[in-house]
Amino acid sequence: MSVFAVDRLADFVVAADHSHIPDHASTLLRRNVLDSLAGAIAALDGDTVRQIRDQVEATGGHPQASLIGGGRTTVDQAALFNSVAVRYVDLLDTYLTPGGLCHPADNFGALIAVAESVDAGGADFLLALAVAYEVQCRFSASVPVMGRGLNHALQLALSVAAGSAKLLGLTAEQTADALAIAVADNVSLAAIHSEPVSNWKGISPGITAMRAVYTTQLAQRGITGPRGIIDGPNGLERLFGQPIELHLDNPTLDVVQHTYLKKFSALIHGQTPIETILALSAEHGVDYHDVTAVDVDTFQTAYDIAGGGTFGGKDHPTTKEQADYNLKYLLAVALIDRQVGPDQLRTERIQQADVQELLRRISIRPDQEFTNRYPEATPARVSITLRDGRRLSREQDDFEGAPGRSFDWGRTARKFDALAAPHADGDLRAAIIATVAQLDTLPLSALTELLVKVSPERQS
Repeated sequence: MSVFAVDRLADFVVAADHSHIPDHASTLLRRNVLDSLAGAIAALDGDTVRQIRDQVEATGGHPQASLIGGGRTTVDQAALFNSVAVRYVDLLDTYLTPGGLCHPADNFGALIAVAESVDAGGADFLLALAVAYEVQCRFSASVPVMGRGLNHALQLALSVAAGSAKLLGLTAEQTADALAIAVADNVSLAAIHSEPVSNWKGISPGITAMRAVYTTQLAQRGITGPRGIIDGPNGLERLFGQPIELHLDNPTLDVVQHTYLKKFSALIHGQTPIETILALSAEHGVDYHDVTAVDVDTFQTAYDIAGGGTFGGKDHPTTKEQADYNLKYLLAVALIDRQVGPDQLRTERIQQADVQELLRRISIRPDQEFTNRYPEATPARVSITLRDGRRLSREQDDFEGAPGRSFDWGRTARKFDALAAPHADGDLRAAIIATVAQLDTLPLSALTELLVKVSPERQS
């Protein structure tokens, strides 16, 4: 019998063990769990998140897993809702590669649902999450997915299936089928990220995660998948025109140390420019009324996705999905509001005249030297011209939250506390933080029982 790449990957998943997670990676993994929950709770009153909750409630089904913010539903529907919530305010973790990126936190909402459905321990949930992070990031590092016109939800299908199979205790044969089925029907297009950006940008990974959970359950029942999905006659290697190397001889599960956390509600490529313009304006006491022009130099990928390059123009953002992918809007609102958080992504803020007028004075352009340094660095240069003729300039290589300036546990806890405050009182927030910190020694139910107590509505 032929052994395909997906069989070797299945062996990697089945063999994964707690001992393969180094101590530092275990700490960072719990940090990223808390970071994912911060974004999810902050998103609970968002328009799209409400719409998904309405759909989940209308669908119904046997209650097997909890929704963040209360309620129970089927495992796959919980995977969808929780996944959409994690990414809605655009504060989720990121892994950067030369030809694209991925968001490992996209695995969280699905795997917490699967783990709860099988009454998993916190340690087993974290192991499955570590496996998913590893599979997703190794695939991303090997294949320039977005550079080939596809969306990074492709590798998410593979990673959610891997983590789900681990939690369900599937055999290597079943796991290989789960991986193959999940990928076969989740080849997603990068058009999702192009203008005019729609609600689907934030929902697509959740749909992928939901489907991967469901199809993994089918594999558990004996449904088989196309084993040549990676290296067979019409597999992904043929689609991409290159071999896909996942380095499966290395069992270490530590890729979490290379993830970026976000300080601002914006795409990852906006983090450095936003931090730069805020530092520059604070240093010189800039009043946005006095700004006549802002010139921003960045790397090519940031320009293409968020600066008006190949993904489309950025002159007239009107929705949340357009605003958090728009450097002109993000920098304009940063200058005016002195911050970029969930409130800056609300429709009423985006459409106000002050920010719409200021963003027309902002120009974004690619810089070849910066492009050459990406993704090892995410450099940006911001220059502000004032009415009195002064020109202020500042350049940065990265931002707080990048691996070289990473969030420690305390910084992540403060982020969680601030974002969750409108939906959870101080005692509940403290309990969630303490539970995540000890999650490797507790049943997962210790966490999910707290998450259903979070209010889906703002309390303050």
